[in-house]
Amino acid sequence: MKRIGLFLLVNMLVLLTIVIVTTLLGVGQYIEPTGINYTSLLAFSMVVGFSGAFISLAISRWMAKMMMNVRVLDPRANLSPRERDLVEKVHTFARNAGITDMPEVGIYNSPEVNAFATGPSKNRSLVAVSSGLLQRMDDDAIEGVLAHEVAHVANGDMVTMTLVQGVINTFVVFLSRVAAFAASRFVREDMAHIVHFVLIIVFQILFGILGSIAVMAFSRYREYRADFGGADLAGKEKMIRALQQIKQSVHMVSQDQEAYQSLKINGGKSKLLGLFASHPDLDDRIRRLQER
Repeated sequence: MKRIGLFLLVNMLVLLTIVIVTTLLGVGQYIEPTGINYTSLLAFSMVVGFSGAFISLAISRWMAKMMMNVRVLDPRANLSPRERDLVEKVHTFARNAGITDMPEVGIYNSPEVNAFATGPSKNRSLVAVSSGLLQRMDDDAIEGVLAHEVAHVANGDMVTMTLVQGVINTFVVFLSRVAAFAASRFVREDMAHIVHFVLIIVFQILFGILGSIAVMAFSRYREYRADFGGADLAGKEKMIRALQQIKQSVHMVSQDQEAYQSLKINGGKSKLLGLFASHPDLDDRIRRLQER
């Protein structure tokens, strides 16, 4: 969830910033005396939508390091045996997955069992694990987690997520302006411009939340692929063991912390919450690996 959460947060902030600046500067005018020029609005929406997504992708690795206070392990430095083993395992999996430039490997202090991979491309990536994961999981399970994260990198998941988010952003920008324009027609003419501007932001946030349902659905699909990729790199039993130990760790944390487990978003206790889950149910993931 760390990887997805950071990406979505940065994307929303970048998108809102672009929208506010372009609106205040009058860039991308699409309202004509006869109404909305939908062709101009769609072109504007695509530029803004994909710009927000790709800016988020470009700064994803830097943002993750800063927000999570990740300590990057330098392979040339005097690392502890545990740290060196961590780097070597990630690099071994990366080479076996066909990655040419090795991912950065980092650790951040947190009691939660968590790991994530991020970065703008396969050859500019970061794999980070929490101190809690290293303390609570055995070596086989840790290998499964690392292989899973390397599989995300090898699959180019951050790039495909960016493309999906760009499409969603385009619809969010487009629909929010159409809805804001329609609503502003019901107020006094001298207030219409202000109401239109405010409603653009309001509708963009609302439609952005709804759009995240599609993004989360794609994220759940990617997790199954990363599980299979992790099984290919580390072995099916180690991947299954990793998921089983993550499941066990869920019972050791509070309900609030549950929502942030890296490989476990259990689909929620209702279908509504399940729509916003970035990860499938753990039992289903384990079952699919066992049947593979």
